Amino acid sequence: MSQLEEMDEGLEQTAPVWAVFGDLMTGLLGAFVLVLLGVLVVQMDLVDHLQLEVQKRQVEEQRRMTLEKALAGPLASGRVTLNNGRIGISGSVLFPFNSDQLRPEGRALLKSLVQPLKVYLAERDEMLMVSGFTDDRPIQEGNRRFADNLELSAQRALTVTRALVEEGMPSSLTFAAAFGAEQPVASNASEAGRVLNRRVEMAPVPKSAPAADARHNRS
Repeated sequence: MSQLEEMDEGLEQTAPVWAVFGDLMTGLLGAFVLVLLGVLVVQMDLVDHLQLEVQKRQVEEQRRMTLEKALAGPLASGRVTLNNGRIGISGSVLFPFNSDQLRPEGRALLKSLVQPLKVYLAERDEMLMVSGFTDDRPIQEGNRRFADNLELSAQRALTVTRALVEEGMPSSLTFAAAFGAEQPVASNASEAGRVLNRRVEMAPVPKSAPAADARHNRS
């Protein structure tokens, strides 16, 4: 066999090897591109999520500041608290112990809240949820008005809701909810904690069908 023939045979044997190597490199390059695209998509999703979270925090902070400004007077008096957009009033400020009858000073406090809350709700097309809470102690024997803490918290929430309406809050913008001893803000193991848990909270919420249903069923 001549030297030229031997070279041709060597080239023929080498060519398939290079073809396989080329196909392998093409496949690896394609896989790398797919991985890179996947990473870019994930990063874009993370950036969008972070931007949404930042915008949400900014809206919540602006909402808190606006509500705080609207309630500057009552907040300064110390009889009203504001935490995460929820306006809290101690039950002892509004009611005698185990009662749903408003104290005169409690009604006066509610009256002072109506106008700023009306403006706040109107500007945001929201409504006010009035929630009643109690401690975990059973209703005292001899108090036949309420079967349990849930009923007491419901009646207190209704009393506050009706008082707000009587003082000028549109009935279409407020509704009552009851939680009884659920969602305590302090330990019920001490009297100081139980005092904190006996409270009424008011929170601006978006208008929705469930809220509207609860409003119609409050009486």
